Amino acid sequence: MQTSSPSTVATTGAPPPPSVWRPPSLSVRWWPVFMRNLLVWRKLAIPSLVGNIAEPLMWLVAFGYGMGALVGQVNVGGAAGDTKVPYILFLASGSICMSAMNAASFEALYSAFSRMHVQKTWDGIMNAPVSLDDVVLAEMLWAAFKALFTVTAILGVMLALSISHSPKLLVAWPVLLFVGVMFSSIALIFNALAKGYDFFTYYFTLVLTPMMFLSGVFFPREQLPPIVRAISDWLPLTNAVELVRPLFMDQWPAHPWRHGLVLVVTTVVAFWVALALTRKRFKA
Repeated sequence: MQTSSPSTVATTGAPPPPSVWRPPSLSVRWWPVFMRNLLVWRKLAIPSLVGNIAEPLMWLVAFGYGMGALVGQVNVGGAAGDTKVPYILFLASGSICMSAMNAASFEALYSAFSRMHVQKTWDGIMNAPVSLDDVVLAEMLWAAFKALFTVTAILGVMLALSISHSPKLLVAWPVLLFVGVMFSSIALIFNALAKGYDFFTYYFTLVLTPMMFLSGVFFPREQLPPIVRAISDWLPLTNAVELVRPLFMDQWPAHPWRHGLVLVVTTVVAFWVALALTRKRFKA
């Protein structure tokens, strides 16, 4: 009986499947997917906008004016030293980062999961010459756009209320866009792991909610115990707030490169992990 040598089997066998951790293979074909989401969203733009801005504005009014009347001013450290600012300004500069986080997360979780798993929209899109990598990129950028749309509306309300009129808010706008990109990338990791909508409760309860209270949105982080503050220093939302808050105060951030590097590294790693897990789910 003739047997095949290991080298013959290796030569004639099927090639191993590509690793899910391979570098992203991206093209401009993400753009039609993005536009498809935009055209669908236009039918529900007003209810969507109201839903996204109602909650952060209620936080701002209730805590900013209600608790702000009790707290008065808050000490905020910065490049120019400690500065006393009204509590509503302190809260507004943190809550707008929280709004970018929440808006991007909701879109990259519930809406993206509906298109991926429930409606099978992704499967239909990939019947065209569009790769899974391009679909994931389009979903990430679409969630970031929704976050930017939300924070722009909230920023307009804050300007109308005269909370801040700093010209440096023009710099805060692209920073908030990148915050949306970062949190949509993180949310897509959980989207790839989810078996149903209930799974997202873990993410909001165990990840986003603690981050909201530890990142200096509602009170200065100097009030935290040293070990908790050390952990808080590396949270994505903390670094977003540290970049945006000084701009509301018409100052420049004290450590922009450090905070910016945390956001960039978090975004790149999160998107790569999300893409790998999504490939694994689709066996692509």
